[in-house]
Amino acid sequence: MAQISTEVPGDERGTLLAFVEAQRTAIRESLLGLGEEQAASRPSASELTLSGLLKHVAEVELNWLRMAQQVPNEKQRTQETWGEAFRLVDGESIPSVLAFWDEVAQQTAEFVAALPSLDETFPLPPAPWFPKDAKVSMRWMLLHLVEEFARHAGHADIVRESLDGTKAMG
Repeated sequence: MAQISTEVPGDERGTLLAFVEAQRTAIRESLLGLGEEQAASRPSASELTLSGLLKHVAEVELNWLRMAQQVPNEKQRTQETWGEAFRLVDGESIPSVLAFWDEVAQQTAEFVAALPSLDETFPLPPAPWFPKDAKVSMRWMLLHLVEEFARHAGHADIVRESLDGTKAMG
């Protein structure tokens, strides 16, 4: 499990960003020492792969950031590209997805730091899984990222252990 940094501001923003980063680190660490082929393999009954999980969480963070910024998401998935959300495609590699996620993480940190308040809200898009006309706070978004990343860090732990016996915190 990733460690929470103690070198962040002790306020709520710094704490929430530190928890988001800890879960990012847990996912990243699940890929340590693996090549592209191993990271793309499916060693369990699940269709999840480590490289696919990495891509998914990076794109999820970008999606939530763009919703919060209320600007279009340049990587928005369509019905035709939805199947690519959990696997690397031509031209993508673990290093390229990690670099992309680093960029998104930096944008998230800068955006959150510039907010007047974590109480600021933004509307959720129409979707069957969101309440109609719902708005959420920036605080809610950061907590949601912790939840999303933690869930997928757990998936990554299972996939990695199924691959070669490596355990988180091992």
